[in-house]
This record gives sequence, C-alpha cells and structure tokens, in this order.
Amino acid sequence: METITITTEFIRLQDLMKLGNLVGSGGEAKVRIQEGEVKVGGETCLQRGKKLRPGDVVTFRGKEYRVDHAD
Repeated sequence: METITITTEFIRLQDLMKLGNLVGSGGEAKVRIQEGEVKVGGETCLQRGKKLRPGDVVTFRGKEYRVDHAD
C-alpha cells in the first residue's frame, strides 16, 4: 500500500488522484471516477468531490493508496 500525504484537513478525490500522480489530469480523474474505476474504503465511489481524510484508503487500477497527514 502506498501513502499519499496531504497538508490539509481533507482532500477531494479527484485532487488526490492528481496529487498522487494516479492520473495525468483532472479531466482524466473525472472520467475514471465516473466510470466506476475508483473505490474508497472498498466501495465504488462515483463522487469526484468526495472528501478524503487521513486514514481513508483509495483503490485504483489494483493498487491501494492510504491518505496520510503531514506532521
């Protein structure tokens, strides 16, 4: 499992995907999310604006990414 570190209280799903270099652009993130390719906490998530907080786990293309907060 890889970790993506944020410096804020939360991050939106599409922004996390861009920050973690999981996609090349926000447009790509939108398409991948709307087509059901992304899971949050083990469940398919179709909300690109879903708020993610430290401890949340995102699954995309068979890999898991955990949101962590910078100290």
